[in-house]
Amino acid sequence: MGEKRVTGLGISEGIALGKVLIYKSFAAQKTRKFITELEVKAESERLKAAKERIISELEELIAKTEKTLGTEKAGILKGQKSFLDDPAFYPEIEKLILERNYSAEAAVQEVVEKFAEIFAGMDSDYMRERAQDIRDVGRRLLVQLTGEKPFQLTEINEEIILAAEDLTPSETVQLNKKFVLGIIGKIGGKTSHTAILARSLGIPAVLGLGEGFLELKDGDYIILDGSNGLVIINPEEKTLEEYREKVAIEQERNQNLKEIIILPAITRDGKRVEVAANIGTPEEADLALNQGAEGIGLYRTEFLFMSKKEMPSEEEQFKDYRQVAEVMGDKPVIIRTLDIGGDKELPYLNLPQERNPFLGYRAIRIGLEQKELLKIQLRAILRASAYGNLKVMLPMISSLEEFRKVKMIFEEIKDELKALDISFNPKIELGIMIEVPSAALLAPAFAQEVDFFSIGTNDLVQYCLAVDRMNEKVAFLYDHFHPAVLRLIKMVADAAKAAEKWVGMCGGMAGDPLATPLLVGLGLKELSMEAGKIGKIKQIIRKLDARDCQKLAEEVLKLPTTQEVREKLLEYSKANIL
Repeated sequence: MGEKRVTGLGISEGIALGKVLIYKSFAAQKTRKFITELEVKAESERLKAAKERIISELEELIAKTEKTLGTEKAGILKGQKSFLDDPAFYPEIEKLILERNYSAEAAVQEVVEKFAEIFAGMDSDYMRERAQDIRDVGRRLLVQLTGEKPFQLTEINEEIILAAEDLTPSETVQLNKKFVLGIIGKIGGKTSHTAILARSLGIPAVLGLGEGFLELKDGDYIILDGSNGLVIINPEEKTLEEYREKVAIEQERNQNLKEIIILPAITRDGKRVEVAANIGTPEEADLALNQGAEGIGLYRTEFLFMSKKEMPSEEEQFKDYRQVAEVMGDKPVIIRTLDIGGDKELPYLNLPQERNPFLGYRAIRIGLEQKELLKIQLRAILRASAYGNLKVMLPMISSLEEFRKVKMIFEEIKDELKALDISFNPKIELGIMIEVPSAALLAPAFAQEVDFFSIGTNDLVQYCLAVDRMNEKVAFLYDHFHPAVLRLIKMVADAAKAAEKWVGMCGGMAGDPLATPLLVGLGLKELSMEAGKIGKIKQIIRKLDARDCQKLAEEVLKLPTTQEVREKLLEYSKANIL
């Protein structure tokens, strides 16, 4: 049988070679839809018992996930547990049993599908992902109700590459890295919960194979290339040799990383580049330090807000920000003010439904309208600044007027704290996230007023190229190596240099090894990424010559197509890094 290649989305880097195990999630057999009046009470009790067992299961899984992957990742499972307490979800299942004589299984299936379809039809990526979460909860309820014992992923005891149409978050966190060498999915995007968990576990993964998934057969020997979104079925000997060599190089490199994470990222000709971590919770700061982080380049405060049923108080926020400040000591911590809207929502804010949420009411736009929300957060950050090296970063700034309005509020709060004799760092810096093309184009003007820039490439690419990065139909167009994106980054870096201001990057591009020489050449002072990528990026920087990187950047910026940029960077990487 000849070699076949199918492509999807490479969502977790790495290479895996092995046999495929096709996994089919539990699907309840058809059961009777209605029960008799005499059975209603017992059926309601049966549902309640199933719910209690699931809550117990999830609590155990959450505790395990917090220990292994951190609070932020465990929050995905907490979100599932919250469905069972949601007054709009569980009571509706009960209602079908009590008022319409539905069987528990039929009631669960109807309500779950109704809610899943509502979520799947929403504009927000974050809310669309909740469809997968609610189906996961429904699957768990049905397993308990039917008493069936589906195949458990924890039972896998041999090395395989797991292939599933749709692997749920609660299934993903149970995978044993010792046996599950890779993950393949028919559906799924780069920011789905399954993708996030696969990256955290360090398991190579390719999702979004679509119809290509049907080419896979149980027991097929395959190569999974998570870096390039490629699955090779029944590879020829020549292909196997090529990939075995790549795996050997990767293993040697990973071994070397353990020694490198404690070292500074300094080029061969002496240029220092700070390598920092992106975090979402205080607990992740310890993990970041253990991975060699030289600071926190992005503290996403929205996770605190999303974990609460109501707005977190100033004291709650202060406690979290102070904890991170104390853990990091004198290392810099850039705290981004609330970045909600678009793909992230808060039920208690009652944000309006929008046709284009990414272009609408979000981030600093909400803060400037709901000023009390912004003031409370800025007060909490300022108070916490007395305990460490904190900086404030404003998201989604698109004009100087917006920055000036926030700066005025910031200075007013400083004056209030002084009057009350409350300690804070009077020299705390206020910067902006460059994620809107207008901000990049106005970088020379912004550089005269802000203290620093941090380039958020995820949204910058999306807005520059008019590409929804979660839409599988156009995902191939989303590329941070597009020449237009690179020119915007250069504009920001040049403006910062001319004004002697600090400039870093905290988007996905910062953790892309192929981009590292280019970003060093463009003059970025800091690269901030997922903690697990820090060692690899430090290793690359220590092999580079900054002057050579500057020449590379000049050559790359002359190239007119994304493909030519990638080819040039790959050529440089092979000659100087690999």
